[in-house]
Amino acid sequence: MSRRMAQTPSETAHPASSERPPAPAAPFAFRQLDAAGGAPAPIAIAAAAEPEVLQAVRAAADRGIVSPILCADPDELQSAADAAGVDLAGMDVRSVTGAEDAARTAVALVATGEASILMKGLVDTSVLLHAVLDRSAGLRGGSVLSHLAVFEIDGFPRPLGITDAAMNIAPGVETKLAIVRNAVAFFRSIGYREPRVAMLAAKERVSERMSATTDAAAVVEAYHRGELPGCVVDGPFALDNAVSTTAAAIKGIDSPVAGAADILVVPQIESGNVLYKALAFLTRSRHAGVIVGARAPIVLTSRADSHQAKLDSIALAAWSRRRAE
Repeated sequence: MSRRMAQTPSETAHPASSERPPAPAAPFAFRQLDAAGGAPAPIAIAAAAEPEVLQAVRAAADRGIVSPILCADPDELQSAADAAGVDLAGMDVRSVTGAEDAARTAVALVATGEASILMKGLVDTSVLLHAVLDRSAGLRGGSVLSHLAVFEIDGFPRPLGITDAAMNIAPGVETKLAIVRNAVAFFRSIGYREPRVAMLAAKERVSERMSATTDAAAVVEAYHRGELPGCVVDGPFALDNAVSTTAAAIKGIDSPVAGAADILVVPQIESGNVLYKALAFLTRSRHAGVIVGARAPIVLTSRADSHQAKLDSIALAAWSRRRAE
């Protein structure tokens, strides 16, 4: 089948972008941070008395990636550090009482510029995000926060962004527009001039019986109206046609995003979570994740994430902030 568009997105919204810009080889790879030089990014960890978080933060600090500010009860922090075998020497410790105080303190450090990255420690996600979204705290960005994962998959030619697999449960069109904006802004912050965004669904044809396809079509229409600058957006795509030029060619899909997507926007949290975990647990890959949409990236990993994933998430956030300086 042929694609439904009379003109490609790059022709209608970005006339000068017919040549695909080279993408960074691996946006969260340490070699980019090492090559960039510069001072470590200050990172505020809310409720830092968590052994695995401390191990990842210590490793990132030893690489010169971040300068940690640990918001925690000092006694609990030392106990966690002892359990993790982590030396707290050289780390800035801010004494707090309880999870809410830790969250507010860490958010305030980022909002005032003393830190440039926020990280979740041993605190409920809801408590941390409540502090982030408090308008008086000054860290809230737009109306929507979303999760962005970046995968580096063995045998796949480029890093691949996936959003939103963790935050927004059943986003409608307006929320999906915000999710796209958040992901594009972050990808541009790590060096992509014009990331290519694929709106995923189960098939490529728009069907009123499948809201994922109608939502995708609405987002693409908004892109054509100029509401999503700095990227190329198309869809709906089934997954294979978004990541494989061969699959797209077999189906006769003519689109600059087909087989070349940098960012995959999933229809809802279930499909996103399954895709994320399938790649994380069933492939040879490295991945990082951040919450985007606030005034600074938020590193919010799960306990099931590996030490490497936590470290890569810190590095990805730091790479974004270092480029912004």
